[in-house]
Amino acid sequence: MCVTAVESRPAGVSGTDMSPSHRPFGARVKAFVALTKPRIIELLLITTVPVMFLAEQGVPDLRLVFVTCLGGYLSAGGANALNMYIDRDIDALMDRTSQRPLVTGMVSPRECLVFGITLGVVSTLLFGLAVNWLSAWLSLGALLFYVVVYTMILKRRTSQNIVWGGIAGCLPVLIGWSSVTNSMSWAPIILFLVMFFWTPPHYWPLSMKVKDDYARVGVPMLPVIASNKVVARQIVVYSWVMVAVSLLLQPLGYTGWFYTAVALVTGGWWLWEAHGLQNRAKAEVTGVKLKEMRLFHWSITYVSLLFVAVAVDPFLR
Repeated sequence: MCVTAVESRPAGVSGTDMSPSHRPFGARVKAFVALTKPRIIELLLITTVPVMFLAEQGVPDLRLVFVTCLGGYLSAGGANALNMYIDRDIDALMDRTSQRPLVTGMVSPRECLVFGITLGVVSTLLFGLAVNWLSAWLSLGALLFYVVVYTMILKRRTSQNIVWGGIAGCLPVLIGWSSVTNSMSWAPIILFLVMFFWTPPHYWPLSMKVKDDYARVGVPMLPVIASNKVVARQIVVYSWVMVAVSLLLQPLGYTGWFYTAVALVTGGWWLWEAHGLQNRAKAEVTGVKLKEMRLFHWSITYVSLLFVAVAVDPFLR
């Protein structure tokens, strides 16, 4: 989904004309795992499990945590596989995606399509039968939003693709809460909004780094069509809103001092990095000296620490 980490290139053999006899079983297994983008899903689970602790105000049922994580992995993995099926044409032309399984021929397009749909169906049924149907529909909604709204409609048409497409990556927060309570509340909605405003300033620095890749294939990521100054200014705006929203949990009574302290410290550091990037962009610094990836890497640390605080806070109140 739209939540991202820098991916390692999956195992495979270069070249798209690969007969079954030249596709070893072990490499094929690794290729199908790579279709699910497991490193990206790690971040999705980091936002799902802590919310379950918050909803339970303690340790949730561990069987429920396992099933929710499994269902979440299958759902997100199916969405990622279908994303690769749709984007296989541009993946072949971009440096950072040129070794994906469909590009190398390790997995055929038909296999990828069937694999993605199967994971989506299995995950929906698993959520519905073993968790609850509210979580099942939220999971299915996230998959469809990522595949249809983001990948098929927004990605190649608008620079706002990652802003609205990122909604799919925010839904695991709601799924984590609903899996425990079978209901909704303001707490998961606030955390949903934190992730919504987190996604653009998380992804745009990476897009700044690889904007030539996106430009080559005609994907209008914001750094492709706007200057570094404009992108950095947008990053700062979204960052301030994100930090402000993250502080709403405490006055509404959902968290205590520990979460608030972590949100203030990590949010403050985020703003320092965001303004640093803006200052370098204003000074027209380019290349490695722009240091845009510093914010990208910090964004992953930020969301990890913030949601760990979400899980720990109930035990300190």
